[in-house]
Amino acid sequence: MRAFALGIVLNIAFVIVEWVFGVMAGSLALIADATHNFGDVLGLMLAWGAASLARRPPSARFTYGLGGSTILAALANAMLLLVAIGGIAWEAVHRFGSIEPVNAPIVIWVALFGVLINAATAWLFMAGGKRDLNMRGAYLHMAADAGVSLGVAVAGLGMIYTGWRWLDPVVSLVIVAVIFIGTWSLLRDSVRMALQAAPEHIDTTGVRRYLAALPGVTEVHDLHIWAMSTVENAMTAHLVMPDGHPGDDFFADVVEHIEHQFEIGHVTIQIETGRACALAPDHVV
Repeated sequence: MRAFALGIVLNIAFVIVEWVFGVMAGSLALIADATHNFGDVLGLMLAWGAASLARRPPSARFTYGLGGSTILAALANAMLLLVAIGGIAWEAVHRFGSIEPVNAPIVIWVALFGVLINAATAWLFMAGGKRDLNMRGAYLHMAADAGVSLGVAVAGLGMIYTGWRWLDPVVSLVIVAVIFIGTWSLLRDSVRMALQAAPEHIDTTGVRRYLAALPGVTEVHDLHIWAMSTVENAMTAHLVMPDGHPGDDFFADVVEHIEHQFEIGHVTIQIETGRACALAPDHVV
């Protein structure tokens, strides 16, 4: 929570500074970067709000709690960024028709300040990005922002030494490309989670193989693995065991193994003794 709060404050302040100086310098690259940073601020706010909702306990209506809101926040963040880069690209293309003077020294100093702010914010989210899609999205965005700001500074130097004013809209289009590449993976992963796909890092075949090899198990069916939130995974499965219920120790061992080996913390297993199950065929959900 502290990382989100500090990241939002730092980036709101920088967006205001960058936008004002971008207008003063006549630099579309600075304005584009400020617009992108503003999109990231909104994304951070969405992720922060979703993380707060995810901490609420389950209710009679939301029996899993509100952890799924983190997936919706990641999806909204990706879509927001795609809209933002569309506007930047449109303006950059139009700038080629009437390239205006740019105050390159202002562009350089503001961009270098942006490198510092974005790198510091990325560092706040670096550790959490290994286990949380929202945190990873925040980290990737801030790291990309630092690189983009560095590119803007380099373009400012190029304008000083060469006089090529067209570098400003060109850099704006490069910013668009960088943002699009980073946003696409976030959009893809969040859409998959929203559609209850098995998380990419979980070996579903390995889970099935492990369950099928358990003592007394003759068949595994109705196996489902999905993300309850950006940090929690769930699984359900039916195990056919003709010899009957294996006992509580069996379940405890299986649940512990699945949690540590496959990173699935919410496991539900149904035992069947051989009677035909309507959910047994693979094509039945």
